[in-house]
Amino acid sequence: MYQKLDDVVIKHEDLTRLLMDPEVISDPRKIMEYNKALNSIDEIVKKYTYYKSRKEEMEVLKEDLKAEKDSEMKEMMLEEIHEIEEEIPGLEEELKILLLPKDPNDDKNVIMEIRAGAGGDEAALFASDTFRMFTRYAERNRWKTEIIDKSEIGVGGLKEVTFIIKGKGAYSRLKFESGVHRVQRVPDTESSGRIHTSTITVAVLPEIEDVSEVEINQGDLKIDTYRSSGAGGQHVNTTDSAVRITHLPTGIVVTSQDGRSQIKNREAAMKVLASKLYEKEYERQRKEVESERRSQVGSGDRSEKIRTYNYPQGRVTDHRIKVTLHRLEAVLDGDLDEIINELIAYNQAKLLKAVGDKRKYEKYKKKKN
Repeated sequence: MYQKLDDVVIKHEDLTRLLMDPEVISDPRKIMEYNKALNSIDEIVKKYTYYKSRKEEMEVLKEDLKAEKDSEMKEMMLEEIHEIEEEIPGLEEELKILLLPKDPNDDKNVIMEIRAGAGGDEAALFASDTFRMFTRYAERNRWKTEIIDKSEIGVGGLKEVTFIIKGKGAYSRLKFESGVHRVQRVPDTESSGRIHTSTITVAVLPEIEDVSEVEINQGDLKIDTYRSSGAGGQHVNTTDSAVRITHLPTGIVVTSQDGRSQIKNREAAMKVLASKLYEKEYERQRKEVESERRSQVGSGDRSEKIRTYNYPQGRVTDHRIKVTLHRLEAVLDGDLDEIINELIAYNQAKLLKAVGDKRKYEKYKKKKN
């Protein structure tokens, strides 16, 4: 670990020097590239510098303790040594986590798709509730939300909705929301008070801001235009501004109708298509690397029931990490940080296990059992 950390420090020094080079200063693209690289390792270098300073401080205290005659001073020094000794393991764990391979998409904006599943109107109503939950979470983080496509039903529910959440680290926080979300509650129309179970699926994709990042052959696209429509089939406008793009080789279909013009809708649809094709290729490569198993956390596998929202009991249970919170109302209002932080910790523990450090993984398992 320490050799890797020393290498990161050397890289940090090299990048700092390069940013002072007149040739680099005159090239805005290089400045952006080197600054991005520097920022990506800045936290590691700061943490490692602090770690080394605490270790050195402890060694100095131990040496001074040998020569110290005053009993009160000795006691104070021992207390400080003990304090540092307790701090060191935590710092080492943090450094191991910081050295884990970074998801290249973590800093990207996120495209989310919510679709009503089993349960008819009740599933559509829950899709609407879940859409609100994610938009409220975005508001709490001061992120922006833009709707790309939305299909409503008459009872106030959503058959499906596609939207972008824009903000630093949005994908890193929301990528674990992919999968099947289940709701258990008594519908308003249920006179006998029987609890119904419904499901929705959530897909989470990193936004590809520059569509040229993904190779898309225009000859592989079928592009249709049609009139945008709102709830109940009422036309929002009288021009063919809505866009549907079909990627013929994969069969992927994307639509956009919330933009004010056909051009805006086409741009939005192409972003969603690029993100889906990017994710498809990313998954293919990951499958080749991880042929034995595919991690459900962050994989976007919709076949997995990841979370249950139980209204009668006022609880939310995330089945992947065995966490239950008895504050359903707050979660549905966008208070998701506790669950998301647990999911991130769980994923980090699994990654540490994969690179050979089983201690943190076993510690996490013990905490949950």
